[in-house]
Amino acid sequence: MNAHGGYGFSLAGATLTALPQGALWWQDQALLCVSDLHLGKSERHLRRGGAPLPPYEVEETLVRLEALLDSFAPQTVICLGDSFDDDLAATHLPPELKQRILDLTQARRWIWIEGNHDPAPTEFGGEHLPEFHLGTLVFRHIAQSQLQAQNEPQGEISGHYHPKAVLRGVSRPAFLLDQHRLILPAFGTYTGGLRSSDPVLSDLMQPKAIAILTGSQALAMPMPRQSRRG
Repeated sequence: MNAHGGYGFSLAGATLTALPQGALWWQDQALLCVSDLHLGKSERHLRRGGAPLPPYEVEETLVRLEALLDSFAPQTVICLGDSFDDDLAATHLPPELKQRILDLTQARRWIWIEGNHDPAPTEFGGEHLPEFHLGTLVFRHIAQSQLQAQNEPQGEISGHYHPKAVLRGVSRPAFLLDQHRLILPAFGTYTGGLRSSDPVLSDLMQPKAIAILTGSQALAMPMPRQSRRG
């Protein structure tokens, strides 16, 4: 545990910290990484005929993100895809919220990784990439099941699944970490999640994987897995 309440670990030789707020901090690179902001989820949900959601999810997500930027002063920010709930959600944001996002992207290096919800570039500046390689790590939206390709970096950082884990009957967003990969929890408000015991995550993560729960402090535990019979 460090001064920020985070959980420090090493992945492919990089010293990283899983922050209790659900973001990843790479001190040596002054890099902050978040995943699955899903900005505009309330608008998209209503536009597609869903029940109304509280309309303040963009504001709340930005407030929490801005607090991390103020605290850590990163030189680089990576958003690991699904930053907007879809392409129209980005264009339908109120002007004042658009300006806040634009201000954030202009104040530092900002990398938007393409997600399955938001494959097209946005109007908010920054770099738009399918994935980003830095040192021994690759940042992408969806984890690849095979990481042994010849020119692949040693460690993978991804999002997409919105993992959660249950401790003492309470479900909390969680990082999932094994020897070769890290999956980040969703940072956005109202994003929901997938329990780590779901077969897709149980099959994806190696047997000794851990879950790092978010909350008042980051808490590591063996990753809860799908029960297997026979």
